[in-house]
Amino acid sequence: MDENVRREILLDHYQNPKNKENVEDERYIKVNSNNESCIDNLDIYVLIENGIINDIKFQGEACAISTSSTSIMITNLLGKTIEEAKEYIANFDAMVNEQEYKEEVLNEGIVYNEIYKQGNRKKCALLPYIGIKKILKDYESK
Repeated sequence: MDENVRREILLDHYQNPKNKENVEDERYIKVNSNNESCIDNLDIYVLIENGIINDIKFQGEACAISTSSTSIMITNLLGKTIEEAKEYIANFDAMVNEQEYKEEVLNEGIVYNEIYKQGNRKKCALLPYIGIKKILKDYESK
């Protein structure tokens, strides 16, 4: 990916994150994801109805990587079934951890395809995914 395009996508999702707002609706499942070694602290709210992710919102303070990763994740998961979401998440995890993945599944998430080169930033990119995996697991265990 062209570095200028990568930078533009990351900056746009950091400066104009999708669905960054408070939620006061009890239908949403909430989880907190934080990184003990920095300021990243996100509350993620997900509305799942009939096995479909109808809405995701987040709130909190985080670095550019975590914020943009959360925004890109939201864009890619809205309207997906639980299984589709799990496929996207598994491919994102694999990419960040230098394993085989399906590039075509990731859309803008592909901007993190070289984040493994900065080991200390991997957790920043994965932070919202840690939260969403907890939410999906909680939803499926009900």
